[in-house]
Amino acid sequence: MSVFFAVDGQLGLAAVFIFAAAVFDFFDGFSARLLQAYSAIGKELDSLADLVSFGLAPAAIVFTLLELTLFGTNLHIQDIDASLNQWILLLSSLVIPVAGAFRLAKFNTDDRQSDQFLGMPIPANAIFFASLALVLILGEQKFIEPIILNKYTLLISIFACSFLMVSELPMFNLKFKNVRLKENALRYFFLATTLLMLIFLQFYALPLIIIWYVLLSGISYLSGIK
Repeated sequence: MSVFFAVDGQLGLAAVFIFAAAVFDFFDGFSARLLQAYSAIGKELDSLADLVSFGLAPAAIVFTLLELTLFGTNLHIQDIDASLNQWILLLSSLVIPVAGAFRLAKFNTDDRQSDQFLGMPIPANAIFFASLALVLILGEQKFIEPIILNKYTLLISIFACSFLMVSELPMFNLKFKNVRLKENALRYFFLATTLLMLIFLQFYALPLIIIWYVLLSGISYLSGIK
């Protein structure tokens, strides 16, 4: 649904369906554990769903954002009259699902990621781009649109997120094995700062939260804090 709406230029709805996918992504694992319903097929289907929801869907959003940046409007693909450089720019959005596919394949075959992630998880990638779309649609500040609808902003975002997904940077997960403060200090700190950002910045905080997650993971790795 997100892909369909993004291609049609309905970026707000495209973002909403990515957020809905993130909620379902959390509860499918929870439901599987609760019902003890595990299978090899289920694992593969879960990865396929993740690739579509968190790889292809944000790529469709970015493609439309690039259309708005270059042409000022959303066009049917057969009506796009673009130069070679503009087509290269538009199709750079496909780097996102390619990196996402590698990220998911790596996660499925890497036994080092039980307690932490190596590289940015693909849902975080999707939430970042969905947040850009949501801020663009809902934002009332005049300075927002020129920042988001900027080919350099979008290109940097595409390659930065793609690099982070395939990188070896350790990133903490939000799975609580218990509620003890000492063992979950980093998680509690992240959740507390995230809540403050949402209170003060509202939906403008959404892309900043993903950036903060990446930065905090890097700080945690360099400082040895877990």
